[in-house]
Amino acid sequence: MQEAIKEAARYIEGRIGGKTEICMITGTGLGSLTGCMDIQDRIPYEEIPHFPRSTIQSHRGTLAVGTVKGRHVCALEGRFHLYEGYSPEQIAFPIRVMKLLKAKRLFISSAAGGLNPLFGPADLMLVTDHINMTAHNPLVGANLDVLGPRFPDMTKAYDPELVELASNTALQIKIPLQKGIYAGVLGPSMETPAETRFIRMSGADAVGMSTVHETIAGIHCGLHVLAIVAITNVNLPDCMEPASLDTVIANARKASPSLSKLWEEIIAGLPDTP
Repeated sequence: MQEAIKEAARYIEGRIGGKTEICMITGTGLGSLTGCMDIQDRIPYEEIPHFPRSTIQSHRGTLAVGTVKGRHVCALEGRFHLYEGYSPEQIAFPIRVMKLLKAKRLFISSAAGGLNPLFGPADLMLVTDHINMTAHNPLVGANLDVLGPRFPDMTKAYDPELVELASNTALQIKIPLQKGIYAGVLGPSMETPAETRFIRMSGADAVGMSTVHETIAGIHCGLHVLAIVAITNVNLPDCMEPASLDTVIANARKASPSLSKLWEEIIAGLPDTP
C-alpha cells in the first residue's frame, strides 16, 4: 500500500508541477464548492494510479487542482464510502496521497441528516467531534509508520483553532452556522426511527455515512482537520418522513452557495502556518 500511495502522489505531482497545502473533500450535492477555486487542472480519478472510483450520483469523480485566495488546494470532487464496497484503507488512500503532496490541512464537507430538533434542512453544521458507529477504522492492520503513529490521539480531532476560525468567520460574513457532533454510520440504508432515537441519545446532532474515516486518516497523517456538513433533512423519530436521494441532493445544493462562501473566507483567514 505504501508504494501505491507514493506512485499516486508522484503522478499527481507531475501533473500539477508541485505540492499542495489544503486537501478538500466535497460530498453529495456539494460539487459546486470548487466554484470558488481558480482551477489549474482536473484529473479524473481513473487516471490516477491505484485511486478508487466514485460510484455515487452527484459525485463528479475528479481531483480539482488550483488555488483559493492564493492557497494551493487539491479538492476531491466525490468521495468513497464503505457502503460502496470500499475498505477503510481505500477510503484513507487519497488523504494519505495528499499528505505526501505536503498538504497541511484537511477540509471536509458532506451531507448529513439532522438529529437536533433545532436544525432545519439546508442548515450548515460545524463538526466539533464525532462518534464512529461504523464498526470500522482505516488504521486497522499494519501501521504505516512513515505517515503516523500506531495509536493517534483523537482528543482534538477537529482542530480547535480552525473551529474557532470557522465560527468567527461565519459571524463576520453573517452565515448561520450550527455546531454539533457527527455520528458516522455504515449505510446505505437510512436510519429507522429506533436507530434515530438511539443515535440522538448517544449525543449526536447529525448523522451521515462518511467523514469519520477521512478524519481518522487525516489525524493519523498529522493533518489539521476541519469539517462542515450540510443538513439535508431532519430526522425526528416520532414523526419520521422518507428522505429521497433527490431531496438530499436538492437541500445540499441549496446549502452549497453559503458553504462555498464560508470555505472561501475561512481559507482567506488562515494563518501562514498550521
